[in-house]
Amino acid sequence: MAELFDLDWDHVRVFLAVARAGQLSGAAERLGLDLSTVSRRLTRIEGALGLDLFERSKDGTTLTAAAEAMIPAAEEAERALADFLGAANAAETVAEGVVRLSVPPGVAEVFVAPLLARFFTAHPQVRVELSASVAYADLTRREADLAIRTTMPKSGDLVVKKLVTTRALPMASPGYAQQLGALQRLEDARWIGWDRELEHIPVARWLAAHGPGVTPVLRTSHFASQIAAAEAGLGVALMPEPFQFVRPLVAVPPGRALKRAAWAALPEESLFLVGHRALRRVPRVAVLWDFLVELMAQPERAREVLGLAEPTASAPRTPRRGARRR
Repeated sequence: MAELFDLDWDHVRVFLAVARAGQLSGAAERLGLDLSTVSRRLTRIEGALGLDLFERSKDGTTLTAAAEAMIPAAEEAERALADFLGAANAAETVAEGVVRLSVPPGVAEVFVAPLLARFFTAHPQVRVELSASVAYADLTRREADLAIRTTMPKSGDLVVKKLVTTRALPMASPGYAQQLGALQRLEDARWIGWDRELEHIPVARWLAAHGPGVTPVLRTSHFASQIAAAEAGLGVALMPEPFQFVRPLVAVPPGRALKRAAWAALPEESLFLVGHRALRRVPRVAVLWDFLVELMAQPERAREVLGLAEPTASAPRTPRRGARRR
């Protein structure tokens, strides 16, 4: 059996990540590590403890009885670390200092980063460290103080607020949308799609399912490049509805057949604001939390807040179902 000094919090968080994800690849994504690193660390933990913690198969990982018994203690260690960090911040009485914020790349670039100018006007003593990464930051380990995520966390002592639920829409530059008119077949448009490594995500699956004959003129896993290409008139890109409020893009209207079939199946996505309970009321964290809740929950106001001009109305917009707040 391992001595206490052989193990540290990093081992515990790897153990918890694998237990919660049910597979090594999912744990690697949560931790922001590569698969081989997680596998090596897990093997090292099992060797140090002298225990088999997971049964590994092609379908994922299954906790052994020993691992099941260790979960409560691991989660208690997670809570204790958060309480320690919270106590260290409890003495704060004014909103000042650094807040680490983790946000998906597209949302960070188009919404959060531009809106921070307004935040700094109200809270000049707060500094934001913005991480725009597809990897999930570990809030318990203080890799971030707040995070905007596309999935709701299922574990951890976290506070979660749903910001908005939106659907994806086929969007294009006003000029190209006008040229297309009401789209009768997906094959009638030039499409901008995701790289094959991301073909499992909902927007990529939608195009594959409803336009099997479509060969995108551009494939890229870089969302900013998709936006830039669509704005330049290269083609149609599927992106969250609120992007039409802050970029020179318009929704491409469907013909009757597409509206009944493909458009009815357009994928929806929610954004969640996540923070650790121990830090939620720390002044510098609380003011950024409140700011994000107010503005991100009303994406249709982003153009007004940023002082942007309306795009040229060269094409009709699809009647908007709107960002639903629940």
